[in-house]
Amino acid sequence: MYSYGLSLEQIASFEDHQGFDGVMLGEPNGHFHLELTYCRHHPVNPNPTPEDLLVFYVPEQQDWSRRCERLYEAGFSEVPPFKPYWAQLGCAFQDLDGYRLAIQRPAWSNKAKPYSA
Repeated sequence: MYSYGLSLEQIASFEDHQGFDGVMLGEPNGHFHLELTYCRHHPVNPNPTPEDLLVFYVPEQQDWSRRCERLYEAGFSEVPPFKPYWAQLGCAFQDLDGYRLAIQRPAWSNKAKPYSA
């Protein structure tokens, strides 16, 4: 669901590493990955809150639109974000377990003040 919806490739995975299985999603030459894990011996029931949120900044309009469409196709549903800021220049989505992510249109910069009006 995340791989298809976010246009990320499975770049690695593991099974039964100290009781955990996992998959890493990212771009082959990227500088980040999203790691999703599952504990074999102590499974945790999903317990998301509206504030549990992954944020992806996708500044290119065509790429942003494509990722939003793929999120719909992958089974995510669009939801109103808990924090109104995320609706100003993006969209918020929720997965089947209730976890959320936001796809933002502007580029992110650590020099910007992302929460200023």
